[in-house]
Amino acid sequence: MITIIDYKSGNLKSISNGFKKIGCEYQITDDKEIIANSDYLVLPGVGAFGSAMENLKPFEDVINEHVNDDKPFLGICLGQQVLMSESEESPGVKGLGLFKGNVEMLPEGVKIPHMGWNKLNVLNDSPILEGIDGEYFYFVHSYHVVPDDDGIVAGVCEYGGDVVASLSQNNLFSTQFHPEKSGVAGLKILKNFTNLEI
Repeated sequence: MITIIDYKSGNLKSISNGFKKIGCEYQITDDKEIIANSDYLVLPGVGAFGSAMENLKPFEDVINEHVNDDKPFLGICLGQQVLMSESEESPGVKGLGLFKGNVEMLPEGVKIPHMGWNKLNVLNDSPILEGIDGEYFYFVHSYHVVPDDDGIVAGVCEYGGDVVASLSQNNLFSTQFHPEKSGVAGLKILKNFTNLEI
């Protein structure tokens, strides 16, 4: 069972439709007990870093426990950014810090927000990107993650330079793009996630 965390900052209908399309059972909840007992957690996200972190405060402990227990976790779009230490978008607001690094505005000279399809170039092996490379995915964002450790970067896209599109570290995964809005390739990523061994 996939559990999608409802923290009032995610496009819940979109991501749940993605799991429905691949025939995967899911639940959407803000119940901490249910979240704590879940095998797979998904954190979608739209909006601003600061307000998202405010809404996530009640869930920080169960998210940390889930990741520390080596259970699969997937952050999507803003759900990737809040996994970092902090963001230029909301100075002084601490992120979840599950990935070390910052969130910065996209490079100067490019149209902001970055909205539309872009090719994913896989740099490092990641279970969720198995069978994926050179496929196009749908992005909508103005900020991008800059991890301290380049080794956790699973894939990038080109947008005024290399922009991190996916991170992968042990049982913790994230995408800047929206797999649920990215056709067959995106659904494959969701399927890969649900197939991870616990």
